[in-house]
Amino acid sequence: MDRPVDLLSRHPFLSGVPSAQLDRLATVSYGAVLRPGSRLFDEGGHADHCWLILDGSVRLDTHVPGRGDLTVETLGPGSVLGWSWLFPPYRWHFAATTTAPTHCVVLSGPGVRQLCEQDPVLGFDLIRRFLQVVVDRLQHTRIRLLDAYAAPASKEPTGG
Repeated sequence: MDRPVDLLSRHPFLSGVPSAQLDRLATVSYGAVLRPGSRLFDEGGHADHCWLILDGSVRLDTHVPGRGDLTVETLGPGSVLGWSWLFPPYRWHFAATTTAPTHCVVLSGPGVRQLCEQDPVLGFDLIRRFLQVVVDRLQHTRIRLLDAYAAPASKEPTGG
């Protein structure tokens, strides 16, 4: 398997990060290959990792009483899974399960937070990148909600 620094450098989320900072991130990272159906975390569980997906797919879902688990989004290659480890109380808002063989880089949340405190330049850069992930997810959610709740086009009566 590739070294963590090589895997990190291949993921688009970290494009442009200087090699010295990638080396530091590699100290709190490891590569993983996950089988389909692997449960990565449960809604409400303690958030302490982040996954950079290189290949494969992961389904995010939430439990809806009376309806079961509802898929919120499916993430694929180039995606970032997990940002809840950045902000207290460090709890997952959804659950995540692989839907295909998935090759990823796993980052330790506490390890990354510590690196960010030690290196404010790296910290600022990573926070900007993660906030962009959050903004993108919120925008996608907004679009899905608009699609789900869009009223059918009204038909005006025609005169005759």
